[in-house]
This record gives sequence, C-alpha cells and structure tokens, in this order.
Amino acid sequence: MIETERLGKRYGTLQAVDDLDLRVTAGQVLGLLGPNGAGKSTSMRIIAGYLLPTSGSARVCGHDVVRDPLNARRALGYLPEGAPSYGEMKVREFLRFAARIRGLRGIPRDRRMGEMIALLQLEAVLERTIETLSKGFRRRVCLAQALLHDPPALILDEPTDGLDPNQQREVHALIRDMARDRAIILCTHALNEVSTVCNRVAILSDGRLRVQGTPAELEAQSRYHGAVSFHAPANALLRELLARLPEVQEVEIDPGDGRVTVFPRAGARILGEVQRLLDAQGAKVDELQLERGRLDEVFSRVTGHVATARAA
Repeated sequence: MIETERLGKRYGTLQAVDDLDLRVTAGQVLGLLGPNGAGKSTSMRIIAGYLLPTSGSARVCGHDVVRDPLNARRALGYLPEGAPSYGEMKVREFLRFAARIRGLRGIPRDRRMGEMIALLQLEAVLERTIETLSKGFRRRVCLAQALLHDPPALILDEPTDGLDPNQQREVHALIRDMARDRAIILCTHALNEVSTVCNRVAILSDGRLRVQGTPAELEAQSRYHGAVSFHAPANALLRELLARLPEVQEVEIDPGDGRVTVFPRAGARILGEVQRLLDAQGAKVDELQLERGRLDEVFSRVTGHVATARAA
C-alpha cells in the first residue's frame, strides 16, 4: 500500500535519500528511525507528493506519486513534521476547509468532523485561531485533518510530539486501531513509541536503509539479547564467579546504578546457570531479568558505524 523502489533524492552534491526500498502492507505500522539528517523527512515528503524524486519511484495504493499524483494523495493521510497549518484560521474553519478539499460535503463531512473532534478532544478550541494554540493542540488539529478522509495509507511524522503522557497513550491506541486495515509509516525519535505501536522497524542513516525487520528481530541483533541483569550489593567475588561460568562472555556493572549485566556467548542460554550460582552464593538480588535486547543499542551501533566511517 506504500512502496518505494530505488528511491533517491539529491540536492547538488548531497545525496539525501539513496536507493531506498520500502514496502508497507495493510496491517503494518513501520517505525522509521534514524538520526537527524538521515533522510526520513525527505523520504516521507516524496511519498506524500511534496517533493519530486531524483531517481526511483514511490507508490501509494498502486498510484505512482509522480505519474498519478492526485490519486496517490487521495489515498494518503499525512501529518508533517511540525504540524504546519494556517495559523489565522479557527480550528473549526480549518477542519471544514480540509474536509472540502478532500471532497467531503454535507452530512458525511459533518459526521466525520464530529468523529475527529471527539477523538482528538478538540471541542474546547474549535473557535480559537490555530496560532493561539499550544504545540500539543496544533499537532492534534493537524492529525485530525490527516484522518478526515479516512485514508487507507498514513504517514505520521512525530505524531505525539508535544502531547502529554495521557494524550500519547490515546494516540498510540488510535494508531493500533487504525492499523488493522491500513498501512502506516510512523517517524519518531522515541524508541519506546516504536515498541508500543510498530510491528516493523526500518533504520536509515545517510539516506540509506541500514537494517529493517520486526522489533523482535532487531532486538535479537542487540548484544543484550539473552543477557541476564539484576541489582545486587557490590561483590567482586560474585562478579568473578559469574565471569567463570562456561557460557558467559562478559560481566558488566553499571557505574551509575550498580546494575549487573551478564552477557552470554553466542547462542548460549545462561539464565539457569546464573540463577543457580546466585542461589548457591546466597546473593540478595533485585529485579532478575532476562533481556530481550535493546533497540537503542542496535540503533546506536548501526548509525554509529556509519558516522565513524564518514568521519574517517
């Protein structure tokens, strides 16, 4: 439903997007991650029809964004970075305008507007101009316009930026509900948001796709995958005994909070061994945890290698 093939965008000597292949089907929420300048926003602007690609192609529900731009835009809802809108318009006026240019009239328009106003809790600001709204309310208004025409494909750039924790949870629930029969690209810097709502992840750096997969697949690439961590009083002997276990690769102690992390050798399972050793030593531990892997560590490793190579 959203697809790019060898997509590229060049600004002079800068290759902002390079040979990007993405595919998002109905029921998928793709979390698009990357450091600043990775090419995320440029890619989304091309898919949304705001920029022309230098090479390759992008399609929304089968409609090429260059050769068939109107049908591609009809099939897409887009919440851009910064939630741009017309500041001098009142909220109700802006939503009516957005509905009109989306082809909604009369009762269907009023019904859909009412649903979005209630869903995003905009009742209190309908008669206020957008320029007087808080950052969170402006984002909610812009999200409402992206959803007004009930599109089968969505691109959401930082949809919860500026929202309080309760509003964030509501937007997360909305995204999960919408994803049942839609294709959604979600660009965010909040890795916990990816774990909460995304079922696929793609990491970009320097305009290129570096890695993609399910959150579990990416977590499995983390050095923390299968590690065992816990809190315990400082004990050099205990650390040495853990390091001697045959399936243990390394033992680390966080200098900040004293958390002990025991890393397994490749393919090894160490939870049982670690637990038996702790019991045998009578160690008093808190929060014994088997690590799934850490997405932030994978992100840093993937994008950090690229940055190091570029600097060299």
